[in-house]
Amino acid sequence: MYSLGQQGRAVGEVIGELTEKRANDVRWADGRTFGMVYDGGPSVHAVAEQAARLYLHENALNTQAFPSLAEIQREVVGWTASLLCGDDNVAGFLTSGGTESILCAVLAARERAAVERSVTEPEIVLAESAHAAFHKAAHNFGLVVRKAPVRADFTADVDAMAQMVNANTAIVVGSAPQYPHGVQDDIQAIAAIAASVDANCHVDACMGGFVLPFVERLGRDVAPWDFRVAGVTTISADIHKLGYAPKGVSAILHRTKQSRQYQTFVFGDWLGGFYASPNMQGTRSGLPMACAWAVMQHLGVDGYVELTRQTLINADRMRVGIAEIDGIRVLGDSRFHLIAMGAEPRNGSDEQPVDMFALGDALLERGWYHDRQTPPDNLHSTVSNTNTGVIDDYLIDLAACVASVRGEHADDRTTTYATLE
Repeated sequence: MYSLGQQGRAVGEVIGELTEKRANDVRWADGRTFGMVYDGGPSVHAVAEQAARLYLHENALNTQAFPSLAEIQREVVGWTASLLCGDDNVAGFLTSGGTESILCAVLAARERAAVERSVTEPEIVLAESAHAAFHKAAHNFGLVVRKAPVRADFTADVDAMAQMVNANTAIVVGSAPQYPHGVQDDIQAIAAIAASVDANCHVDACMGGFVLPFVERLGRDVAPWDFRVAGVTTISADIHKLGYAPKGVSAILHRTKQSRQYQTFVFGDWLGGFYASPNMQGTRSGLPMACAWAVMQHLGVDGYVELTRQTLINADRMRVGIAEIDGIRVLGDSRFHLIAMGAEPRNGSDEQPVDMFALGDALLERGWYHDRQTPPDNLHSTVSNTNTGVIDDYLIDLAACVASVRGEHADDRTTTYATLE
């Protein structure tokens, strides 16, 4: 049982204990963690930390009291919209992260379907690769989930999705790219499917929103996915991922202000006065918003292009290195910064495939952290600038670990990506 001490403690003592608590956390600053935290470099740290101090206590619940936060939100949303090829009609809000952005998109789609199409039993159509947050949104907001399979290349089976839409469909989802394997769905086809029943089309670019625009500027082919695609209604893009802002800040963008109004809760029948909230939260910290503004202004387009260039160098080197190690392979045709590494099938051989979870345990013993996924069993990596300078060391350890775990089987088969107690 926990109880708060009667007497307060000195600042140094409190901070010292917090520092000790971090001893077993992942070593992201060493570049040995493939995901969770994204490192834009010393100058990005500096500008974010100074912005955080300025806005440590500010509250974005009421932007009349803090008009600077209203301005910050408008500018960050506007800059993000311009990166995603939106016009002056595109509108949105900042949220606490990708999950909240997705929740807002699904809520807005449900409300629009109810108001404009009289849908009383709303449905969401998505692929099994779509982020779990869509299922959370469906659970919270009462939508029936219609889940399509993925194809052999792990992209959404758009033919199956087309068979699932109907008069109750409120929203159809595509990913650019999807998280598990880093491949991009056919957004043009998915948007057309949504338009065929006048449903919203949401593009989950939480992972790609601050990568794909710069990949394109670097001259690599990127299939159409943003507001240039007719029928795309909303896009989620996480600034605290490869936008390199601290946690937690994301953007939910709507093609029109009319679409945006469906995510905003308005209530005037309260003794406390008029209340309006565009997010899942009421009180919102101004700190992440200010940090996002500062980081985006500090980097500019050229800074993001350079960080993306280095990220692609890291990811390409990792893919090549994995392919050179007997027994493992990259799943799907990932071309950007997400990599799923699985066992190479041992067809016609008596040798057992590499147990990927045993491999993950062996890598963790050497300080390398991956998320675990299934099916099939695989290790997931979100590669970023954070991993610059360590990829060759990683591949040496990876080859050694593959050799050391042959014939081993991990008892722990869990793939937890969660907060549970």
